Amino acid sequence: MEDKLSEILDNILGLLLLEGSYEISDTESGYNVMIETSDAGRLIGFKGENLTSLQLIINQIMSRQIGQSDEFKRVILDVSGWRQNKEGELAEKAKEWAESVKESGNEMELEPMPSWQRRIIHMTIQDMEGVESESIGEGRDRHLVIRSKS
Repeated sequence: MEDKLSEILDNILGLLLLEGSYEISDTESGYNVMIETSDAGRLIGFKGENLTSLQLIINQIMSRQIGQSDEFKRVILDVSGWRQNKEGELAEKAKEWAESVKESGNEMELEPMPSWQRRIIHMTIQDMEGVESESIGEGRDRHLVIRSKS
């Protein structure tokens, strides 16, 4: 399966005319792919939209080639550490937002964001006392609300 993923990555990065390298790590949760390129901004896109889209495409190709067997593992892309840094930033911001909600007692509505970013915030909030988070809205408008627990 890792060979298929390498072949897919070679083809897609070649079609995008991107020079660089990548490293694949096989973990329990899936394949983590770290891509290093001098043109990281183009691959990441505005607020990570290109990276999210590329990850979706690669996962769809993999699922079609492998099928929905036990062998299929989710592929998670990162470019030059951008995703990893973003996850750390989001976790820190989530703690700040939660403290603000606890102090004010007012709920906080966040801007729309991709599901993986909402997940980081949900996971951070669930480990905190006195606050909870909920995703509301549909599609591109889906966003989080952080509120005090009653």
